[in-house]
Amino acid sequence: MLDLGQMVGFVATEDYDKARAFYENKLGFQFVSLDQYALVMSTGKNTIRISKVKGHTPAQYTVLGWEVENIDSVVLALMERGLTFADYPFIQDRELLIWTTPSGDKVAWFNDPDGNVLSISQHK
Repeated sequence: MLDLGQMVGFVATEDYDKARAFYENKLGFQFVSLDQYALVMSTGKNTIRISKVKGHTPAQYTVLGWEVENIDSVVLALMERGLTFADYPFIQDRELLIWTTPSGDKVAWFNDPDGNVLSISQHK
């Protein structure tokens, strides 16, 4: 039943303007609306509702992620837009900061302006 519905992601922010600039200009998502409940962005296939939360403390784990076909090209494109990727000690690719799992999947992490952990991944 739910597999027929469209996924909606939720993330918190303390500043709608900073969040909109990041999700629109850095990630290339489309602004949909801003009302008393949330800033809404379209990712093309899905929607993200960004809610204002005073005193927001970001989780220390990934809260949103996108699966891509070619992680190297996506990382390079996002770097060209000024995005900085997380540099964890276990990451093998020191240039693009992409971790390759033992099974061959690849993941790169970054943060939004509120410190929320986001990721892109490529799976075999």
